Amino acid sequence: MPAKPKSVPVEPSPEAINENLGKRVKKLRGDRGWSLEELASASGVSRSMLSEIEREKANPTLTVTFRIARAFGLTLQELIESAEASASKIQVIRASDRAQVFRSDKQHEIRTLSPLNLEKDVEFYEVRLRPGGALRSQPHFEGTREFLTVEEGSVRIESDQDTDELTKGDSGTYRADVPHAIVNTGKADALVFLVVIYR
Repeated sequence: MPAKPKSVPVEPSPEAINENLGKRVKKLRGDRGWSLEELASASGVSRSMLSEIEREKANPTLTVTFRIARAFGLTLQELIESAEASASKIQVIRASDRAQVFRSDKQHEIRTLSPLNLEKDVEFYEVRLRPGGALRSQPHFEGTREFLTVEEGSVRIESDQDTDELTKGDSGTYRADVPHAIVNTGKADALVFLVVIYR
């Protein structure tokens, strides 16, 4: 049989890159819980420019794009490449990668275990709650659910008016399109693994 002709990869258009960049920046900012002002402060890019990028109305320079990537702890390539291009690669998140820790305070530390540069319908987190600490969240998109497994300690899950207690080894799932919370009910740190699934 004759050899099949090699397929030539199709380069994305500048418009497609800008569209992907706008969606990626908005998604990453939302994942971090950052406002436009906070991203502007972290990146050195003006709020108005970031807004234009997210609305796919801007054609940012390489310098601007690099600053945004650096603010998220990503390389320039990781920020602009499509999710499809990333799918066939092995991506490793090292325990020492502080860029994956996007919220840390006296109550809790949240570490992302899924790649930050992927637009995704599933997110995976490691959440460490201090004694008395709580992670309270506003409703996510309609249909969103969270799945939680307790690795250490004990927690209370709150989902709208419903509550339940979990201890080490227990797992639970609950609606996350209503106000919800994970509360440490023990006297030591609680460590949980959290999966968020968007419908």
